[in-house]
Amino acid sequence: MHLLNLTLQSPTAISAAAVGSFSGTKGQEILCVRGGTRLEILKLNAATGQLDTICTTEAFGVVRNVAGFRLAGMTKDYILLSSDSGRMSIVEFVVSPTPHFESLYQEVFGKSGSRRVVPGQFLAVDPKGRSCMFGAVEKSKLVYVLNRNSEGKLFPSSPLEAHKNHTLVTHLIAVDQGYDNPLYAALEIDYSDADEDPTGEAFVNTQKYLTFYELDLGLNHVVRKWSEPTDRRANLLVQVPGGQNAQSEKFDGPSGVLVCCEDHIIWKHMDAEAHRVPIPRRRNPLVQRGESSRGNIIVAAVMHKIRGAFFFLLQNEDGDLFKVTIEHEGEEVRSLKIKYFDTVPVSVSLCILKSGYLFAASDFSDQKLYQFQNLGDDDDEPEWSSIQYPQNGNDDGPLPYAFFNPRPLQNLLLVDTLSSLDPVTDATVVNLLGQSSDTPQIYAACGKGPRSSFRTLRHGLDVSPLVASPLPGVPTAVWTLKLSEEDEYDSYIVLSFPNGTLVLSIGQTIEEVNDTGFLSSGPTLAVQQLGDAGLLQVHPYGLRHIRAADRVDEWQCPPGTTIVAATTNKRQVVIALSTAELVYFELDPEGSLSEYQDKKSLPGNATAISIAEVPEGRRRTSFLAVGCDNQTVHVISLEPESTLTTLSLQALTAPPSAICLAEIFDTSIDKNRPTMFLNIGLVNGVLLRTVVDPVDGSLSDTRLRFLGAKPPKLVRATIHGSPSVLAFSSRTWLLYTYQDMLQTQPLIYDTLEYAWTLNAAMCPEGLIGISGNTLRIFTIPKLGEKLKQDTLPLTYTPRKFISNPYFNVFYMIESDHRTYGPASVKRILGEKEAAGDRIDKTVLDLPPNEFGRIRAPAGKWASLIRVLDPLSNESLSTLELDENEAAFSMSICYFERMGGEPTLVVGTAVEATLMPRGCKEGWLRVYAIKDQGRALEFMHKTKTDDIPMCIAGFQGYMLAGIGRSLRLYEMGKKALLRKCENSSFPTCVATINVIGARIIVGDMQESTFYCVYRSIPTRQLLIFADDSQSRWLTCVTNVDYDTVACGDKFGNVFLNRLDTRVSENVDDDPTGAGILHERGFLMGAAHKTQLIAHYNVGSVVTSLTKVSLVAGGRDVIVYTTISGAVGALVPFVSMDDVEFMTTLEMHMRAQNVSLVGRDHLAYRGYYVPVLDVVDGDLCESFSSLPYPKQQGIAADLDRSVGDVLKKLEQMRTSSAF
Repeated sequence: MHLLNLTLQSPTAISAAAVGSFSGTKGQEILCVRGGTRLEILKLNAATGQLDTICTTEAFGVVRNVAGFRLAGMTKDYILLSSDSGRMSIVEFVVSPTPHFESLYQEVFGKSGSRRVVPGQFLAVDPKGRSCMFGAVEKSKLVYVLNRNSEGKLFPSSPLEAHKNHTLVTHLIAVDQGYDNPLYAALEIDYSDADEDPTGEAFVNTQKYLTFYELDLGLNHVVRKWSEPTDRRANLLVQVPGGQNAQSEKFDGPSGVLVCCEDHIIWKHMDAEAHRVPIPRRRNPLVQRGESSRGNIIVAAVMHKIRGAFFFLLQNEDGDLFKVTIEHEGEEVRSLKIKYFDTVPVSVSLCILKSGYLFAASDFSDQKLYQFQNLGDDDDEPEWSSIQYPQNGNDDGPLPYAFFNPRPLQNLLLVDTLSSLDPVTDATVVNLLGQSSDTPQIYAACGKGPRSSFRTLRHGLDVSPLVASPLPGVPTAVWTLKLSEEDEYDSYIVLSFPNGTLVLSIGQTIEEVNDTGFLSSGPTLAVQQLGDAGLLQVHPYGLRHIRAADRVDEWQCPPGTTIVAATTNKRQVVIALSTAELVYFELDPEGSLSEYQDKKSLPGNATAISIAEVPEGRRRTSFLAVGCDNQTVHVISLEPESTLTTLSLQALTAPPSAICLAEIFDTSIDKNRPTMFLNIGLVNGVLLRTVVDPVDGSLSDTRLRFLGAKPPKLVRATIHGSPSVLAFSSRTWLLYTYQDMLQTQPLIYDTLEYAWTLNAAMCPEGLIGISGNTLRIFTIPKLGEKLKQDTLPLTYTPRKFISNPYFNVFYMIESDHRTYGPASVKRILGEKEAAGDRIDKTVLDLPPNEFGRIRAPAGKWASLIRVLDPLSNESLSTLELDENEAAFSMSICYFERMGGEPTLVVGTAVEATLMPRGCKEGWLRVYAIKDQGRALEFMHKTKTDDIPMCIAGFQGYMLAGIGRSLRLYEMGKKALLRKCENSSFPTCVATINVIGARIIVGDMQESTFYCVYRSIPTRQLLIFADDSQSRWLTCVTNVDYDTVACGDKFGNVFLNRLDTRVSENVDDDPTGAGILHERGFLMGAAHKTQLIAHYNVGSVVTSLTKVSLVAGGRDVIVYTTISGAVGALVPFVSMDDVEFMTTLEMHMRAQNVSLVGRDHLAYRGYYVPVLDVVDGDLCESFSSLPYPKQQGIAADLDRSVGDVLKKLEQMRTSSAF
């Protein structure tokens, strides 16, 4: 089996972010690393206040760290990357001709892979851009001097070593020294004594050191300048500004570093007195006597300079932001101050833009953009200063706790949210919308803790409706008009009905007008604002050119003829007559329409005609496209020397229903100028897209796509300032340019019969459309998003969900560790009130999705079962579990005692512990499903001796994976009855899949086991085949009777197949005697599965679903990952396709497209060599190569460049989106 991997949704989790002027312009951009493998540039749109994605590129490697730096005297920042390629990578973001990343320099310094002793885990850049340091977790540090060569290009020096044996590094940053020698600070632990001491005493006494390394630029070497013990619980260093200001004698700051420790922060510098302040903490109303208080640590920090001053924002584990300031005179620190600022989601990176925005790259779920409203200087929040404590807080004991009360946002204002799926804990792909959707929906359980959500992902662009107004009839078309070319906004809306035309005026309100000069007694075929201030109406019997309030020029059709089709732009008009003739008009210098003296005869009646907009700086467009009922399309010249001459012709498979010529930018075809596309809609619902040669009008590179059952109508539109094409079939489709690539996507909206661009004061970049007898005004807020998300907030982290087999209802289990459930909170508060303790409930009243929940000790759980309606996206009911009881698994089973009716079984555990895995007691809870699946009725529960990790229905029984045992249960009156079990699984039964009479059991560490159930002579569960390789499984799905697809915790997706003869022999053995007496092989079962496909997707795989994604398409395997990515493995149909794609992949590997220098074959075969899977993302990057390279690869494939691009598009659209 050969498969093609396609990404449907890129990873959304941000693992690192940096701010800089990467484009070289005045503004700033944010560089994000998505999912650890993808680089993305975000830029703030000043008009909308939202973040727009400028460029995104797959790195084909794991990016470990990222930083921006600027060489002295330059205006743009370069990007410095460390990755698993073992190289230092310097990347430049280039804006023209199209935004893209260019790899400037790749220096090998270690082995590939994310290793302990290979530098790259830490990356620090000198603030003046003179050098950088790469640090490993253990021992290794390398310093590079960043210079420019004689040509002015960036040129790093050879690396300078700063290694120290037997040393672990927990953090590394650059120290701001101004223009003194570059200085780096590291938190280090020397473990040499602890390593040699068997008693463990040396380990207890091991100290952590703050060490400064200096790069001597004169002598070109690195020295270990200063080292001093610091708090052993220090986890983070923050750079403090320093050095003299270039414009004055003043110092920018005292230099040094902030050392963030558990419960306090220290400012330290060489030979200077330290200052220490406590980290404020929330009051815990649920703390009980004897409980130790949880430490308070900083997880993210950012420093910002403003008007000669600076401040820090530090974030703790609860998401609380603290503003830290340093009072100083020159290089001498007077005090260190800290105060509560605001609360935002816990972030991996915080970025402050000079324009006054804070970007919080959330650890989980959506990323947020905030605008600063205040800097927190004048509020009433208490402030703690180092001078309030003896010796500036440097005494030996711990500082007294500082408490604060969190509150809603006061200094920040949320202005934008970037949707993020991470982490996806479970997902399924199914079409619940039936006939109203031609693609299935992806239902995903996302997030962690109180910020969790259930998301519905639908293929298409999100639409924001503004107005829906009923009309007196059902119109056939709608247009908007400006009164003159200089007008900013449209003035008229023109509606064409079968028996008349309605004109509406756009003002404060939309009203009908009658004095416009338009003919209202019949339908309208086209309208246009002509020249400077003229209006044109085309109706079946002629043309009306309205030149002023009292002047209307008319052109009447020849007697006995009517106009069947018309097309217009600002200077040209072409009409098709019922006599199969074309009449051409052009605007003369006086502003009148002049008819060309000859008519053009056609070989058949015209069904559709189109001309493009007039190019800038020209008097006319050169080409006219005409579709005839004899299944042909003609391209006709409109140039003066060859007017109405046929230039090219294309035969079609069906009569054309609509035609649209449009110039749209697509770098895969032309990287320098827009491409003229001829879009043809056929009556069978197919859209053809053909490239028109701008010189001779010839047609080439035809692509086709099925849009729907209805014959498409095509309209030119302007979306977000760029030319686009709207196609109306059973769904509305949009052809548009995003990041300079042409995209074709449906709109998730009611079926539209027609639409047009609307530019009004109330809706500057909108669309106006017709749906039945309703007029709709709407906008498309964001382009480029393939999947529209609908979100339902959840209470706890979702673990698993399943669907009701008969109704559109989902059942979900949610559980959180170290969390108090409602019953626990009520009990603790009751005990405290009974004891007469004072209770501050402020924290309990805050919304958990913004402020989180109070952390409980280990072993405390909160959990519930939720019933939800995925179509209306609402929660129907929730069932809270008992105190400290957590749900781990669920399934719908069909018991004989219940008459085959579906029954919900939930596996739970009380006081479960994760390390080592175990629990006080486990339960199998049984619920009867009532009220069309919308209600659950508790029946009984059965005790188990371990955690029930998975459950599955099987032939009127229930299978449960409890610890290392697979058990078979039958329904009883008061409990489930155990019938048999198999306890020979190695570690823990993690998944159970049933197909027919076969059971596929997934072990947590030892891959899959094939089992059968035999009831003669006794009930027994027998293992007859297993995998020869150990696998840490996360999910399993059946591909066919003998084949399973699996995902593991290292990001691998693989397929295992059982030999057909073995499968048949097992099925033919009714008693299982043959299985019992077979001899084991390789310390396992007698038979082994064969690995038939293997691929590394780069992130932990959390779900696998076999489904067909497009109407009439073949089944594919859809997977989701913990980083929020959605992908598909598509089976190849023919060996020709396999050969073509593998050869193309081989050529693309030779192009070194990885920005970090990672070998592609090694990356996709990270743990096991890649087997029979082609990387579709790598192949699709063919379109971004320079044209000469494209030609060379296409020549080796015996194809043209257009054929290769066409094949790539066909491979995606035939099976995925």
